[in-house]
Amino acid sequence: MAAGEVNFDDRLKQRIGRPSRVESVAIRFTEDELATLENSAQEKATTLREWGREVLLREARNSRGDALFTEIVATRMLLNLVLKPLACGQVITAEEFSGVLASVRTTKHKAATDVMQQYAAAELKER
Repeated sequence: MAAGEVNFDDRLKQRIGRPSRVESVAIRFTEDELATLENSAQEKATTLREWGREVLLREARNSRGDALFTEIVATRMLLNLVLKPLACGQVITAEEFSGVLASVRTTKHKAATDVMQQYAAAELKER
């Protein structure tokens, strides 16, 4: 079998130790969307169906939001809380900076959720 060819007998066999899949979901895409999805699957060297299944399950299981996004929002909060006083010529003491860090640490998850909701609301308006 040449590189890149799919052995359908192997693909149709149930993987040992995994429950059989009993349900499918049909989704319609535009031609451009389909091309984008196929390119993403191809980059991962997998089929569109397997790639799509992995992405859907990963998103469904991600209940706390993206940790990287939360940390980016926290960094933005830190910069906003520190740069404004500095830009106004104020000096930030070590204690004040520690307070800012503590505040960011305790509020970053809510702030990230709020930002994500703003993006979702903006996306709905665009539709």
